[in-house]
Amino acid sequence: MANIVIISGSPSPISRSSSVATFVGELLERAGNQLRHIKVRDLPAEDLLYAKFDSPAIQQAKTLVAGADAVVVVSPVYKASYTGIFKTFFDLLPEKALSGKTILPIANGGTTAHLLSLEYTFKPLFSVLGATDIVDGVFIIDSQVQYSETELTFLSDEVEQRLRANVQELVSRLNKQPKASI
Repeated sequence: MANIVIISGSPSPISRSSSVATFVGELLERAGNQLRHIKVRDLPAEDLLYAKFDSPAIQQAKTLVAGADAVVVVSPVYKASYTGIFKTFFDLLPEKALSGKTILPIANGGTTAHLLSLEYTFKPLFSVLGATDIVDGVFIIDSQVQYSETELTFLSDEVEQRLRANVQELVSRLNKQPKASI
């Protein structure tokens, strides 16, 4: 069983990104993993904006990331990049916070014009934080899914299969990793 943290970068409480994060979390839990979820929008705005590294809420979120074997990041793409609130949270993480962790990036956006954001904005951020094991990201076009507060419906079998396959790849990589001794 691996410890996995999902970080949701959507500023909205009900969104495609949050629905996708919930779906992925259910898949990971069914595979026997321990799951925690950081919804960046729920962290105190003042702590994020004023970079309060010592804030109890920020410290708790950083502790979850530090204890994770893997991190799944889910964010909508605005203006060819992840959301500002997402970046603000990552700015508060220590320099090598993602070192030794397997990362699965997932993004959604209005058009395929944002597809390369996974390669040109997400991956450089993860790399600077020490990530070296990054599963191929999944980009979901907004028109490929419908969502509500409690349900996600895939309108594209291909995108659902790709998402399931990449979650399975994450699980497979974690199962091959030797467990650290304490």
